[in-house]
Amino acid sequence: MEFSIGRHRIAVNVSGRDALLFQVRQKLEAAQGFAVATLNLDHLVKIAASQDFAAAYARHDMVVADGQPIVWLSRLARKDVSLAPGSDMVEPLCAVARDTGASVALIGSTEEVLHRSARSLEETVAGLAISLRLSPSRGFDPMGPEADWILANLQASSARLCLLALGAPKQEIFAARAREIAPDVGFISIGAGLDFIAGHQTRAPRWMRDLALEWLWRAMSSPARMVPRYARCFAVLPGLVVSALRVRMQEEAEADVTYIR
Repeated sequence: MEFSIGRHRIAVNVSGRDALLFQVRQKLEAAQGFAVATLNLDHLVKIAASQDFAAAYARHDMVVADGQPIVWLSRLARKDVSLAPGSDMVEPLCAVARDTGASVALIGSTEEVLHRSARSLEETVAGLAISLRLSPSRGFDPMGPEADWILANLQASSARLCLLALGAPKQEIFAARAREIAPDVGFISIGAGLDFIAGHQTRAPRWMRDLALEWLWRAMSSPARMVPRYARCFAVLPGLVVSALRVRMQEEAEADVTYIR
C-alpha cells in the first residue's frame, strides 16, 4: 500500500509480522544488510514536514504497518496488510537472530533501560548474543560526530542485527545512513520497544490493544506530549481516507475494464 503525504509517497511493502520475520531471516542467513521502518500516522505527519525524514524512509528496504490506522487505510484500499508494531517485534526478531547465529546490538534509550532490556531478552530468548549496547547522549544528532562514533563501535563489534530505540525521526535517519556504512548489518527501528521490555514504560492493557485503543492509553499517560501529536495525526486522516478510496476505485475500474475485455 502506497501513502501520499505532501509531496512524498511511502509504501508499506511488507504485509505483516510473519512476512517481516521471514525476510529478516533470509537477509541474516545470506549475510545481507537491510533497514526496516515501522510506519504510523505520526511518521506520515513528520514525513510531510521533513525532507530529510522522507529521504531516509525512501532508503529503507522494508516498511511495515506499525499503527492500526495504517492497516485500516490499507484495507480500505483493498491491500492485504496486517499490524507489525516495532515494540511487539523485538523478542521475535531476537529469536530469529539467535536461530541464524547473528549477534544483536541495542542502540538508544538510556543505560539503565539497555541493561534491563538486555537481561530480559537474554532470559527470554535463550542463547541470544548481545554484543553491543550504546546509549547516545541527550540531543543526539544522527548525522553528527557521536553517530560516527556509534557506527565505528558497531563495525568493530560482531553485531549483525541492530535494534534502534532512538525515536522518530532520529532512528530512521540514522538507519538510512548506517545502512550504507555497514552494509552487512540489519537495522530495525523499534521506538519504545526496549523501554517496554525493561518496564520503564507500561504498555496499554491487552484489551485496549485488541480494541485499537492503545493511542488513548498513551494520551492519558502523557497528555502534554501525546495529545498534540494525536491531534496532528487525526488532522491528516481525512486526506488519507480519500487517497485510499481513490486507490480502491481505480483498481476496481481497471478490474472492470479487464473483465469486459
